[in-house]
Amino acid sequence: MKIDLRNNIILVTGATGGIGSAIVRLLGEYGATIAIHYYSDRKKANQLAREIGNNSKIFFADLAKPEECASLINKVVKEYKRLDAIVNNAGIYESSPISRKILRWLKDWNRTININLTSVAVLCREAVRYFQKIGGGRIINIASRAAFRGEDKDHWAYGAAKGGIVTLSRTIAKEYGKDNIKCFVVAPGFVKTRMIDDYIKKFGVKSIIKNLALNELTTPEDVAPAVLFLASGLMDHATGCTIDINAGSYMR
Repeated sequence: MKIDLRNNIILVTGATGGIGSAIVRLLGEYGATIAIHYYSDRKKANQLAREIGNNSKIFFADLAKPEECASLINKVVKEYKRLDAIVNNAGIYESSPISRKILRWLKDWNRTININLTSVAVLCREAVRYFQKIGGGRIINIASRAAFRGEDKDHWAYGAAKGGIVTLSRTIAKEYGKDNIKCFVVAPGFVKTRMIDDYIKKFGVKSIIKNLALNELTTPEDVAPAVLFLASGLMDHATGCTIDINAGSYMR
C-alpha cells in the first residue's frame, strides 16, 4: 500500500536535532507539510524548510515554558488552518548525579521533567482538544527504552520522564479513541546523535555496541521510518502501542 502524506500538516518538535531532522526529511519526502519546531537553531530550521519544501514553515517555542507549549499548537493551526498529526520528539539528556547538592539536583530534575514530560503533556492536551473539534488526529510521542529498563544512575529524571510519556500516551489512546484520536510511542535506545556525545566521550562507542544485538549503533534514519508508518494511518489499530528501536539491546 502506497504511503501518501500530501495534504497532511504535521508538527514535529525538536525538529533540528538528529532524530527530529531525519523525521522531518522522511515525512517531507512522502509529501507532508511540516511545521518545524525549533528552539535555538533557527538556521537549521530554515534550511530544513527549504530542503523539504511542501510549504513547510518554522515555529519557535521554548518548551521549558508551558505557556509556549500551549501556544505552539495555536500558532500552527492559525498558519495552516488545520493540523493532522504531532510528533513530540524534543528532549534533553543531561547528567545529574545524586552527589550534587539538593537545590542543584532539583533544578536539574525540574528542567528535565519540564522539557521531556510536561511539554509533551501540554502539547498532547492542546492537540487532543483540537482533534476533538475536527474529528480526529494522530499523536506520536518519542520516548526511550529507559521507560522500560530504567536509566543509568546519573539520569533519574530522564528515565522518569520517558516512563511518564508511555503512560500518558496509553491514557490518550484508551480514552480518546472514540474521538478518532490515535496515540503511539516510539522508544529508541542509544541513537547516534549529539545527545549522546558526552556519553561516548566518557565510555566510548564500543561500550554501547557490545550491549547491542546488532553490530552497529542505531542512527536517526533507523528511527524515522517507524514515525512515517504511524503517521500514515496504516497502523491506527495499533493505537497505544510502543515500537522499540534499540538494535536489540532491550527486548520486552
